Amino acid sequence: MRPSLARRSLWAAIALIVLLGLYVVAVGERGLLLLRSGEPVGIALGAAVAVIPLMTVWFIVHEVRQARAVDRLTGLLADEGALEVDDLPRSPGGRIDRTVAADRFEPAREAVEAEPESWRAWYRLGWAYDAAGDRRRAREALRTSVRLERGERRAR
Repeated sequence: MRPSLARRSLWAAIALIVLLGLYVVAVGERGLLLLRSGEPVGIALGAAVAVIPLMTVWFIVHEVRQARAVDRLTGLLADEGALEVDDLPRSPGGRIDRTVAADRFEPAREAVEAEPESWRAWYRLGWAYDAAGDRRRAREALRTSVRLERGERRAR
């Protein structure tokens, strides 16, 4: 990723986290007001509403930790000189050409089949899924990559 694009992505993520933080505070306040109402229905609704900010905070923390872990793996591959260059052709709007991405997907999938315990193979598969537009599988593959690398690090 180009440095300016990475910087913009970071600022966009920070802005979204701040907006979600404001949402958490606003919803949390409403939940507390309902809990303090003293009415059984208000208390029940307040308890239900209080779960939303808790889940949002958990989700934000989880996603930031995952992003940092993937970023760390990117750094490890870069240090090894094994980080692949993202040279996929893109539309003027920045979208990856899906046909080229599909051509690169098969070797990544085969690498995982050949070495299912390789965090590097799973990392590459995750980004192949991402380029192909399958975000759900990309996230799963990158989570697997992080889990395998942590296991490898602990075994040392």
